[in-house]
Amino acid sequence: MLETVLLVSLGERFDEPRARDLARTLTQGLEGLRAVAYAALDEDETYVYLRGPAGGLPEVQARLAESFPGARSRVLHLTLDLAGASAGQDAPWHYIVETDVLPEAEADLNAWYDQEHLPGLASVPGTVRAMRYECRDESPRYLACYDLHTRETFGSPPWLAVRASDWSSRVRPSFRNTRRTMFKRIL
Repeated sequence: MLETVLLVSLGERFDEPRARDLARTLTQGLEGLRAVAYAALDEDETYVYLRGPAGGLPEVQARLAESFPGARSRVLHLTLDLAGASAGQDAPWHYIVETDVLPEAEADLNAWYDQEHLPGLASVPGTVRAMRYECRDESPRYLACYDLHTRETFGSPPWLAVRASDWSSRVRPSFRNTRRTMFKRIL
């Protein structure tokens, strides 16, 4: 059975009890559906990832529209999932880069992420997991997500060294509609 990932953007910062209530509302009676929620540190935003069987997606979206009409939901397609150097450790921090890219740079961006950037950041001590998703129906199209054991992993010398490559310098100017957000797990 195919697993679906639905990313719900709430547009405001939730605390753990409120996120738990929303997750319960969205998943009640839908077997195999799991929720993880993160609150942004520097903006009013909460992301909820719902993972489970694809068949529950229409019901979840209907419940979301009824319970929280201002929320935005996007179906994500996993393109790469790498265990990090700190795989198995707790990962309370979640860093996301969401971006579109100039059409002429799309192949280069995907090769860079898959061959150099995501594997490089996954190898940084403190990175528990690194994933890439594609959102085929709306913008931004590409999401790179990093589950981190400590917040200090982000910006550490090994992290910055991976970001400082010639290939990175070539690809980044083609990013469009880019959003970078650090989140803390709340559920």
